[in-house]
Order: sequence, then C-alpha cells, then structure tokens
Amino acid sequence: MEVLGLWRYAVKSLQGERLESARLEDGGLVGDRRWGIRDLRTGRILTARRRPELLGAAASYDGELPVITLPDGCTAVGPGQGTDTLLSRWLGSPVSLVASAGDAGGRAEYFADATDDNSQAIEWTMPAGRYVDSAAVLVLSTASLRTAAQLHPGGVWDPRRFRPNVLIDAGGEGWLEDTWVGRTLLIGAVVLVPLQPCVRCTMVTRAQPGLGADADVFRTLARHHRGLFGVWCDVLTGGTVSVGEEATVGARRPAPRSPGNHAL
Repeated sequence: MEVLGLWRYAVKSLQGERLESARLEDGGLVGDRRWGIRDLRTGRILTARRRPELLGAAASYDGELPVITLPDGCTAVGPGQGTDTLLSRWLGSPVSLVASAGDAGGRAEYFADATDDNSQAIEWTMPAGRYVDSAAVLVLSTASLRTAAQLHPGGVWDPRRFRPNVLIDAGGEGWLEDTWVGRTLLIGAVVLVPLQPCVRCTMVTRAQPGLGADADVFRTLARHHRGLFGVWCDVLTGGTVSVGEEATVGARRPAPRSPGNHAL
C-alpha cells in the first residue's frame, strides 16, 4: 500500500487543501481543523450538516493564518472584524471565525436522519482543542472506495466527498480499514493507531464544487456497511508523511489488561 493523497482542512467544513507532504503530531495533522465558524446566536460551530453552503468556500494557510476564499472569490485572512463581517454577510447571520485552541469542546449539530434536513437536529460536542468529529486523523482506502462504487455505480465516489486526511492506495476490495482496528498503520516513521470505523452522516450527501448532491451515497453505506466508511486514528508516533510513501499494517496490538480483581 502507499499514500495516494493528503488533505488538510484549515476551517471546519470548508474545502481543504491537498498536500504533497504533511506533518503529524499527537493532536493530528498540523493545522487541520484548527479553526471554525461560530454562530454567535447559538454558540455552536457551524458545519455543512446544517449549513451546506460552507462546502462552497475553501480554506488554506498563509503562514499560520487561515485564508478563506468565498464562492464569489472574496478572501479573508485570519480572524478579526473584517473576516467576521465578510462571513456574516455571506451566511446571512452573525458569525465569527474562532480558533479551536483552548476550546473545551465545540458544540455542533447533525440531523437524526442523514437524508432528511427536516428531521430532528441533535447536538454533539467535539473533542477539546480541535474541531474534529471524533479522533485526530481520518484515513480512507481505495479498496473501500471501489467496494462502495460497485454497490452504487451511479454515484461519484470522489474521496473529497468523505474528507479524509490520508488516502491509502490499496489493492483488493472490501471494507479494508475495518481490519486495521486494533493494529497499527505505519507510514515511514509515523505510526497511527486505528481506533474505530468512521460513522457517516449528512455530509457525504452534500453538493460541493465538482460534485452533485447524492443522498444514495449515504443510503448505500447505511444499507451495506452500517453507515461506516474509513477509520479514525490516533497518532502514536509523529513525523512527516508524503504522497507515494509506503504504508503497512502492523501486528495486532494487545488489548489493555483488565484490572480484574488485582486489588482484592
């Protein structure tokens, strides 16, 4: 296997930037999801689950400052009143660009029915310090993409729809990443620990530049794989990874020892 693609998403739910190399640290890919757009009326971090138009904008970096490019070509650099005014005008409601650093856990919402925007909105809290849905790094394989495409050949299974940090080119078919849980994923000197499959939601159905809306993408995953696609990973050993680098799966990690009755 080898690394086929790397993505960093500077601002939660905006288009990311494709990279040739990236550094991973304990908290994940450096710069990934370090910023979010906060709804000043509710205090929640906006996502494309509730505001699908977010996927029409893109975010990258100028040094350590996020650069946001709106669909009309207007740009904003870094946080501040000018950026907030531009974003608020675009979204039609008062919002602010905020950093995830120091945030005890951003609040956001998803729909109870991933194919129905009129279904109940449910709030959840993201991990502290970064606006990720679950764990530090999201990894997807081409084996899973091929498998899903065979089940819904009319869909466009572009990896951008699923927003991975790392895309692994792997032979064969099947939900390959499921088999990595409990083992290690080694990319050069970097060691990732696959924790659990990624539970998918409304996001994968949304339209974005070059991709039309498709609720059957989610329905296919729900029908054939319990809505799972890709795997969430923690970073055990950090370092730099590059496109084209070999990736291997290590031996199964021993389960943590149960405390049992040792205290008795």
